[in-house]
Amino acid sequence: QAQLVESGGGLVQAGGSLRLSCAASGLIFRKYAMAWFRQAPGKEREIVGVISFNGDRTNYADSMKGRCTISRDEAKNTVDLLMNSLTPEDTAVYYCAAYLYGTSDLTDGKEYDYWGQGTQVTVSS
Repeated sequence: QAQLVESGGGLVQAGGSLRLSCAASGLIFRKYAMAWFRQAPGKEREIVGVISFNGDRTNYADSMKGRCTISRDEAKNTVDLLMNSLTPEDTAVYYCAAYLYGTSDLTDGKEYDYWGQGTQVTVSS
């Protein structure tokens, strides 16, 4: 049974950085595009960024371009999200998700096959 487990969330001051990690198990990791989504209170879920299943492309939401990097480690079956220059508007629960043979297209997540339980990121002003 596939499982995605996020870690690395927490409280950070505005302007700071944070690295989230997602560990995948129970799936053939190299076949899945991996994405990070977030959902703030009272707001809809939105994509943060995605890395294609073969790792050759990444794509980021406009709000995160230049401030984050997604990388994957095939040996460890992990995908990381490094975020910089954080603002209080980045406060949300962050989720990783997996999409079989997915590309780097930015989507609303409906086609994703597996989701993690989420990790809270809080940015204080």
